[in-house]
Amino acid sequence: MISSLTGTVTHLGLHEAVIEVGGVGMLVQATPGTLATLRLGERAHVETSLIVKEDSLTLFGFRDDSEREVFTTMLSVSGIGPRIALAVLSVYTPVEVSRAVASGDDKAFSKVSGIGPKGARRIVLELAGKLVLPDAEEDQNSGNTPQGASTPGPAWRPQVLDALIGLGWHEKDATGAVDSFAEAEPEADSMNVAEALRAVLASLGRVNGMGHRSK
Repeated sequence: MISSLTGTVTHLGLHEAVIEVGGVGMLVQATPGTLATLRLGERAHVETSLIVKEDSLTLFGFRDDSEREVFTTMLSVSGIGPRIALAVLSVYTPVEVSRAVASGDDKAFSKVSGIGPKGARRIVLELAGKLVLPDAEEDQNSGNTPQGASTPGPAWRPQVLDALIGLGWHEKDATGAVDSFAEAEPEADSMNVAEALRAVLASLGRVNGMGHRSK
């Protein structure tokens, strides 16, 4: 089992990164939030979970143990596979997932692409009592202040901005593109990180070649 990777980031994409470890490039699937913490050409450390199937070996990467714990625990839910579990973490933090389960908020999971009302209810029922977060993490996220409220603009703004800079865009250009999109798009506030990142990249003229700036 590969439980973590430490190496040089040689590629960054919208859904994956390549981390070179000992001369071997390891392809890691991850959320936009996790990918935003990586920088091309720099050393990085990610927690990982290896999913083994008959026809494939897929490595999923996470910024910390709490993300990996939520991911692996969600796989115990009937009908929930790695892609859906990762999609949940693309929309919600581990704390928010735990709170939704604890409060029985199945509607929160219905907002994730690929999860219908029945699947959302099943997640709440089957994960009840299985997700326990550290006290420090609970304290840090306690209260009614929405995530990202201290930063002007949509909640996804800091992560999308970091992702663009990590992909090679100058901070000034990235900031301008994010702010222009947030102001012009009526649905911007309701988007998750992945949706917003795709949309901002499209507005910047990105079609392919995630590891390179457009020219």
